[in-house]
Amino acid sequence: MKRNFLTICTLYFILSLSNITFADEANVAIMFDERFLLHDTGPNHPENPERLISVINDLKKNEQISSKIIWPNFEAATFDELNLVHTKEYIELVDRQVSQLKNNRAYLSTGDTPISKHTNLVAKLAVGAGLEAVDQIMAGDLSSAFALVRPPGHHATASMGMGFCVYNSVAVVARYLQKKYGLKRILIVDFDVHHGNGTQDIFYEDNSVFYFSVHQHPFYPQSGRPDEIGEGIGKGYTLNIDLPKGSGNKELIDSFNLKLKPAMAKFKPEFVLVSAGFDAHEGDLLGQLSFTNEGYKQVAEILQKISDKYAKGRTLYMLEGGYVADNISQSVTQILDVLITSSQ
Repeated sequence: MKRNFLTICTLYFILSLSNITFADEANVAIMFDERFLLHDTGPNHPENPERLISVINDLKKNEQISSKIIWPNFEAATFDELNLVHTKEYIELVDRQVSQLKNNRAYLSTGDTPISKHTNLVAKLAVGAGLEAVDQIMAGDLSSAFALVRPPGHHATASMGMGFCVYNSVAVVARYLQKKYGLKRILIVDFDVHHGNGTQDIFYEDNSVFYFSVHQHPFYPQSGRPDEIGEGIGKGYTLNIDLPKGSGNKELIDSFNLKLKPAMAKFKPEFVLVSAGFDAHEGDLLGQLSFTNEGYKQVAEILQKISDKYAKGRTLYMLEGGYVADNISQSVTQILDVLITSSQ
């Protein structure tokens, strides 16, 4: 019954997608591909296709938003692109374990990440969405973009998938920006309720990528304490703000105003990447923080000022967690409003 329902939702989405209005002169994009719906996590799993179906349909119905955004096409990331961050052995492991599935679903051997026959393609498409977005932003065709992708990525390390994540999309995009465009200072902001341990690990000894995370503690994956600030030449380029259960917009905005803004006055990022998880939204199925739509809008406004000042407005949001579709939809709409206003 679950699989039949998913098929119906998928067909409904694909048929309804044709009604989207493509703006002629928009320079803010939504990166989405209906194949994201094919990643099958099983009955009652919080990271499910319905999260995106609801969000995309809500955006499509919102004429103020849909008339001012474009929906570019993109391809799956290649081996060489994934290999900018992930080890050869890990990429081959994912290829092998997905291709050898004996049942409809299983779990990746490296951690708590469900896989199905389409997972490998979908995870590579998620990375590809980010790569195409930054190509178009760097070319001046876009000012900013929001990649509505799945599965999420920020828990994946160079050699291990975990926490619903296969490939660390935002990390690959950061390395791609450095290799293809020679950028020397990239900011990654992560406001998912869970600490992005994979992203932190990848850049922990790196002074060219500044990682800033606001998250709940104690909580999965139990990392991201304030004394985790990087090592070697990367010391001082990781900044963690861990918040206790129940924290809300005030604590969120204070973290950005009092911690991130002063740090960016010194770092001066050339591109802003955002791991945008909405499981810190009040009422989420997994998180226990109390951020609201207005809180996410204020964060977007702060980030846009940072991006406008130092990075020519170049900003890419990539969806991470968030397990109540309405919360994702409303928060994404608030962020898109900020991006669209800034681009005009």
